[in-house]
Amino acid sequence: MTNDRVPLFPLSSALYPEGLLRLTIFEVRYLHLIRRCQQENLEFGVVPLASGKEVQKAGEIEALHDIGCTARLLEVHTIQPAVLSVSCVGIARFRLGDHARGAYGLWSGEITRLDSVPQSPIPQNLQPIADRLGELIASAQREGLEAQLPMRPPYRMDDAGWVADRWAELLPLSASEKAALLAQTNALERLQFIGHWL
Repeated sequence: MTNDRVPLFPLSSALYPEGLLRLTIFEVRYLHLIRRCQQENLEFGVVPLASGKEVQKAGEIEALHDIGCTARLLEVHTIQPAVLSVSCVGIARFRLGDHARGAYGLWSGEITRLDSVPQSPIPQNLQPIADRLGELIASAQREGLEAQLPMRPPYRMDDAGWVADRWAELLPLSASEKAALLAQTNALERLQFIGHWL
């Protein structure tokens, strides 16, 4: 485990390790964050919102969950002046410690990076969950829509944690449920939750 201080990007969703996140950036605080991460080759932290909105409003302060995932930029495109299209990939889970809003309302916080969760084979009774994800990927490939999925190869369909995380990103779960799944280190329990939801 390592400690660090990183800029934070609160969302009403969650990012998981190896997940693909696409964002449209237009707020000044996040334009600043993205430019800084580009220039300094920095990662930033994606944290689920406990309360508040993604877009900053005067007089309102967001509350953040204490779990998140670091993200690394993959592509940044300028759509128009002061509007960016960004894609990034999840790197590692972290626990959020002391955090505060700074200039432009941009959050930053002390994080403790957590050890990666070991790969776990999928038991036979949970295999249908992986099969459904495989069918979804295959359908997207046939229809030429694979690039729109919130995931990228390699597709580790034999790993319980990877399959659970991809479903957690796809399903319309609440930010609190997504945060709870992100905090859960037992891959089979995460996959069982997904199975109950499905």
